[in-house]
Amino acid sequence: MISAGDFRNGITLEIDGQVVQILEFQHVKPGKGAAFVRTKLKNVINGGVVERTFRPTEKFPAARIDRVDMQYLYSDGDLYNFMNVENYDQIALNSDLVGDALKFVKENEMVKVCSYNGSVFSIEPPLFVELEVTDTEPGFKGDTATGASKPATVETGAQISVPLFVNIGDKVKIDTRTSEYLGRA
Repeated sequence: MISAGDFRNGITLEIDGQVVQILEFQHVKPGKGAAFVRTKLKNVINGGVVERTFRPTEKFPAARIDRVDMQYLYSDGDLYNFMNVENYDQIALNSDLVGDALKFVKENEMVKVCSYNGSVFSIEPPLFVELEVTDTEPGFKGDTATGASKPATVETGAQISVPLFVNIGDKVKIDTRTSEYLGRA
């Protein structure tokens, strides 16, 4: 059990039957009245963010989130297939559950599959990936006023914004959290 006075960023708890992660917390001691803890909580199952306050003595059970490294095998219609590389168990997840998590992930790459009590709720792609540019407009000489960029399509089909000097066939490094170009690979 974790008391509200011991809250830290990133801790995952069960509150009112929901699994939440603490995004922000602040201990408040007003001039009048009792102290309290103001928090911003993210529901890890549906992604909703709420703000709540607690008394410092309130206690909540810690939630155990399992993150398993799995290999993304292939997609088959609305199903995405993954394999645990340690015991070779395979699972198929619905496209509603996967969402945009795999937009920068090629087949046979490793991802983290997050589950709570055996129920998978999200996929975490690697933080940085290196992909080949498959389609982009050519950059024109003298078109570089201030950090000009152009749209490009990478080999997974995702669209990103790249500098003008990037051409078709170049390998680029991408931050999967922000869909941002980081440099040539």
